[in-house]
Amino acid sequence: MTARRWLLADQLGPHFLDDDRQPVLLIETRELLGRRPTHRQKAHLLLSALRHRAAELGDRALLVRADTYREALARVDGPVEVCHPTSRTTLEIAHSADAVTVLPPRGFVTDRAEFAAWADQPRRGPLRMEEWYRHACRRHRVLTDGPAEPARARRAAAPARATALEVPPPPPVVEDEIDAQVRRDLDRWAAEGVRFVGRDGPRQHPATHAEATARLRHFLRHRLPEYGRFEEVMSAGDPLLAHSVLSSSFNLGLLDPEPAVRAAERAWRTGRVPLAAVAPFVRQLFGWREFLWQLYWYFAPQFRGQDWLAAGESLPDWFVELDADAVEARCLSHVLAGVRDRAWAHHPQRLLVLGNYALQRGWRPTELVEWFRNSFVDGADWVMNTTVVGMSQYADLARVDTRPYAVDGSYIDELSDYCAGCRYQPQRVLGDLACPYTGGFEAFLHRNRVRLAGDPRLAAELADRDDPERRDAVLAQEEKRGSSPP
Repeated sequence: MTARRWLLADQLGPHFLDDDRQPVLLIETRELLGRRPTHRQKAHLLLSALRHRAAELGDRALLVRADTYREALARVDGPVEVCHPTSRTTLEIAHSADAVTVLPPRGFVTDRAEFAAWADQPRRGPLRMEEWYRHACRRHRVLTDGPAEPARARRAAAPARATALEVPPPPPVVEDEIDAQVRRDLDRWAAEGVRFVGRDGPRQHPATHAEATARLRHFLRHRLPEYGRFEEVMSAGDPLLAHSVLSSSFNLGLLDPEPAVRAAERAWRTGRVPLAAVAPFVRQLFGWREFLWQLYWYFAPQFRGQDWLAAGESLPDWFVELDADAVEARCLSHVLAGVRDRAWAHHPQRLLVLGNYALQRGWRPTELVEWFRNSFVDGADWVMNTTVVGMSQYADLARVDTRPYAVDGSYIDELSDYCAGCRYQPQRVLGDLACPYTGGFEAFLHRNRVRLAGDPRLAAELADRDDPERRDAVLAQEEKRGSSPP
């Protein structure tokens, strides 16, 4: 009997099937949303993508609705096979279920055994993404000719003040009856007690392979040429800038990363896009994304922070509930509003505004992981554990290539237009006009002075502020601020 291919909710692209005759199993369960409040748009996108895939497959697909995966699998007759899940919990369910075979992973370019062999080599210091990236580029001949190092480009200079990028808008997402039914079901679930955060649609992110492919083509033609200049920039006037906004499409499995990497590489080799734009995009997709995926499986099952920087404060309600209107700091208000309205922010906003603020105030990394996972359309354990715990909050005991991602308001001012018009002044440390990021950064340095002694950049920053009277004033100010919205 032919095994039925179980397509998980993050395995919805054509590359997760072997041919156009294979029978398919799709399971819809509230377990998809987790136990914590989930962004309404993330819940909508998950269900919409799953149901659109079922509609595309027609009679080949068996869509089972159940309370749990185990209950659904018990209803299926005959053998089932599934590509390696992206979460340990689902993998455990698949291994423990009768007549379910787990196949090798898909949706990633690099192999787990290859990564383990590389990571187990003797080295000084932590695992570094840049070293893995160079290894993977040579191995898979990405941005290389033969065995050479990946092609490098000087970082393109970002404009001092970002303005809206003058490119055509991406192809629109058009809702249909499937989306309408999803919205009715989510309304019913909310009435039954399921908690959501953020604002409801209309849907803004692709739910089908066709929608995602159209967005990818548009990005490669119109936004990729400017990616190098705008990669690190933040703008209140343009929340997208040169970003593809396709992270959810890759993480739902609607897009296969290898063809996307090859398409970007061709754009450089044919002279349509400069290397200074292509290299950082490939580094994000083929470097960081692959590195995070491999680390999730390489390290112990619970890659969770050990609060190395004495971070024990709970996330405040205004942050959890995405109450951007309660925040006066323009950068934080704008980025939090973007999460509320789109369930998305680009990576400088996540690291320099959201994660940086949490790090400065000592919020628990484990709670922050759950917040990012549930509040973003691309949220997943394998992404957020390593990104938030390690790269953002430095709570992984430096097992990977991370550092305390703490900066002050002046740094944010250099990379954005947020500070213009803000009631706070980025250079001010003390007083009513003191920027919460500038005062918070200095308080962070003082609270963790012993632990940060080994970090050259932050140790130097601390030495410049080593005045007892000023230290006491800054710590008192930030303690008074507490968990109130800035």
